[in-house]
Parts: sequence; C-alpha cells; structure tokens
Amino acid sequence: MSDTLRDPLVMLLAGVGIPIFAALNAQLGARLGSPALAALVFAVVAFSSIFLYRAVLGSSVPVSTLLHQPAYLFGGGVLFAFYILSITSIAPRFGVGNAVFFVLLGQILSAGVIDHFGLFGAAKVQISAVRGAGMAMMAGGLFLIQRV
Repeated sequence: MSDTLRDPLVMLLAGVGIPIFAALNAQLGARLGSPALAALVFAVVAFSSIFLYRAVLGSSVPVSTLLHQPAYLFGGGVLFAFYILSITSIAPRFGVGNAVFFVLLGQILSAGVIDHFGLFGAAKVQISAVRGAGMAMMAGGLFLIQRV
C-alpha cells in the first residue's frame, strides 16, 4: 500500500479511536471515582503499548538521544496529559460527542496556525481562501452539531 493511501487511512483510524478512547477512559474515571487515576492508568497502558511496539519492531535510535533534545519539545507530553485529564473528567458530564467536537475545533484552529506559520518545524502550508473556507465550514459544522 502506498504512503499516499496508507497515511490518510492510519490517521482516519486514529481519529476513530479518539472518541472511543474518550468514552472508555471517561467510564473508567467514573467507575474509579477518579479521573486522575483513570488518566494515569491510560498513560501506563499507552506507555507499555509503545514500549512493546518499539521492542518488537526494534529501533536504530538509542534512548540516550533524548538527552540532547531541547526541553520545549517535551511540552507535547504535558499537552497530552492535559488532554487525557480533561477528556476523562469532562466527557462523563458534558458528553463524549460534545467534548470531542470542541477538541476537533481546537485541532482545526491550532493546526491551521501551525501549518500557516510552519511552527515547531512543520511544513508551511499557507491558509489560502479555499483552505480557510474549508476550515470555517468544518467549524460551522461543529457549531451545527452542537445546536441539535
């Protein structure tokens, strides 16, 4: 399978997994009575899965290369923890759909800004009129979903 077909398919599946993850982790947090504990369990399971993936597939990059990276690059871990904690604690009372719709809106906005300015080393993709209209339509669609 070519990258041009595989990559969008993998990202689509990752997108499918986000609301499933949100629902599962929100339910775990509610049953445990602690969204923070559920988020910790999620992080341990995620870490273990990634560790297993790396062990099975192998890697030519030694873990020691982490020591030579700029500290700000590890901010992604803090943002990921924020996402896990917020979706786990808010989704049970706000609704998984509502929570994920607002996450999508945030993703649309921040992705557009990151691409437009090439932030964090991302490829520069200018927000053209057509791209901006598409982003506005997606945001409008999320707004309409909330109105029902």
